[in-house]
Amino acid sequence: WLKRCRGPRKGIFRRGGLGISEGRRPASGAAMYQQGMMADESIYGLIPPKEVIQPKPPMFRSKIPSDLPATCSTFNNPGTTHPFVSNLGGEALQKVVKNRSHADHGRKMGCYRNEPSTFMRKMAKSSSVPSLSEVRRSNPDLLRPSHLKESRFGPGGGGPPKRGEMPVMNLVTSKNFIVANAVETILAQPKKVVDTQKDYLHKEDYGKVPKYLHHIKRDIQSEYDYIRQLQEQQYEQDQGAIQPLDEDEREGLLHGLKGRWESVNTQYQAMTHLTTLDTMGKIRRKEKYEAELAQMEKDIEKLNKRNLAIDLAR
Repeated sequence: WLKRCRGPRKGIFRRGGLGISEGRRPASGAAMYQQGMMADESIYGLIPPKEVIQPKPPMFRSKIPSDLPATCSTFNNPGTTHPFVSNLGGEALQKVVKNRSHADHGRKMGCYRNEPSTFMRKMAKSSSVPSLSEVRRSNPDLLRPSHLKESRFGPGGGGPPKRGEMPVMNLVTSKNFIVANAVETILAQPKKVVDTQKDYLHKEDYGKVPKYLHHIKRDIQSEYDYIRQLQEQQYEQDQGAIQPLDEDEREGLLHGLKGRWESVNTQYQAMTHLTTLDTMGKIRRKEKYEAELAQMEKDIEKLNKRNLAIDLAR
């Protein structure tokens, strides 16, 4: 592994190209890297290598159709009425359970509205009957009869007379058709013209109240009678609970109310000198006296009238 370098410098031995010379110390790391780079440098390194294009393998296509449902799948059953696992044997050619319509989030908002330009056109779901001239031009086979009448000259139609068959002879009429037609025309009565227009002034129910109005009036009258009957029953029940007030009782009530009014008025007048109502008690007492006096004045005014009645139902 020691080789002698043939060059201008004699006596230098290289060990593996690392630059170890005889009688000298080893070179440093930078010098060794520079010498390695100079040893690898070549003019052929400046030429870029030829690009090798790897051939593209053919596309893999499975022999199994891609739309076949998965075997032993749990994603084919949207509901709970089906088994948990479907297509165990892998023999199904389509989905065991069809996809539900609108099972996803649906289309975006505004896509379900109708388009103004796609309205239903005239005769879109029906066709008009073509005219006779159009049928003759487009499809004349439709005008050919499907079944023809049997000719009298054909089988079963009688046919022409036989050779030896003699016609009926000497059938002569003495009627003059020209004179007969003239006489019939002269003696004919003129046809009556029938007026098909309806005369509403001569109808059988003209100017009369329609029948349905009589039924409506009868229903309304029966409702009024029922309401009146209920009111009479209520009035009869109320009459038993109403009694007239005696004169002595009225005088006693009136005397008692006046005495009560005097006592309440005395208490009310005792606090009228108070100009400042600084407590809630004073305010409530004043309002209480005023309400009692007003109510008693109304009751006294009612008791001053004659012929009073008492409602015992209240």
